[in-house]
Amino acid sequence: MLGSRLKRLAEQLQAGAELIARDCGLPTQPAQMPLLTALWRHGSLGVNEAAELTGFSQPAITRVARQLVGMGLVETRGDKADRRARKLSLTAQGRQLMATAEISLWPRVRAAVAETCDVDALLAHIAAIETALAERPLERRPGPGFAIRPFRDELAPDFERINRQWIETMYALEPVDEAQLADPRGEIVDPGGDILFLEDPELGIVGTCGLLKTAPDELELIKMAVLPEARGRGAGEFLLRATIERAFALGAERLFLLTNSKSRAAIRLYERSGFVHDAEILARCGGEYARCDVAMRYSEPV
Repeated sequence: MLGSRLKRLAEQLQAGAELIARDCGLPTQPAQMPLLTALWRHGSLGVNEAAELTGFSQPAITRVARQLVGMGLVETRGDKADRRARKLSLTAQGRQLMATAEISLWPRVRAAVAETCDVDALLAHIAAIETALAERPLERRPGPGFAIRPFRDELAPDFERINRQWIETMYALEPVDEAQLADPRGEIVDPGGDILFLEDPELGIVGTCGLLKTAPDELELIKMAVLPEARGRGAGEFLLRATIERAFALGAERLFLLTNSKSRAAIRLYERSGFVHDAEILARCGGEYARCDVAMRYSEPV
């Protein structure tokens, strides 16, 4: 959705700039202006040089250059240093056009854009996004490339393995734990709940979080666990957010969880994510587990 909105915004800006250019008597398209500007400011350029300066791909520069040559605005000639290469430069008509652009087009476009937004702030945000994506592309985010996987029967052993590890480390397995770990589909999924899994591109399945249907419009968040080797990188928060969204997609009007005061890091995560402590739920549902002394319900964070 963000990409689509940015694309629509770019199309609006380009359409407006094209109309302003026509009003200034310029026959060019917005997509042609970066190459014309680079040639105007830097003189003759090779295709690779022009691509680097404008941020366009080499094929895109070649295509635009071909259009501008056809319009009589750009000419090509051999490079004295490399006969196989070609240099692009403005023709006399091209230089005249760019002088007009500098006098009448650019000031008007700058003023028009400045009237609609804080240009410097917008460009700073765009530059920050470009830098971040250059460092790590979108498909490798969040974290190292975490992904949410839906429940499949072949993931049931991972559900048992991950949850058995943390429960046995901190507490003791109780009958309700044993039943859910032995048959997650029958105990959790088929009655109207769900289980989500967190996958790391290198480590595989590293986290789980379940939703147990406790009433027609109520779900309990259960068996949330992330392996120690995947912690500290936002894994738990990512998994929890996905599970909350899944709960309301399943039609829940109420979402709650039961935990223990020893799980301080988990409780802080729940609080940051919109859960609040609830004595009524503790009194009503706390007897489900011997280890339970904390109950929380989800309240959309402000």
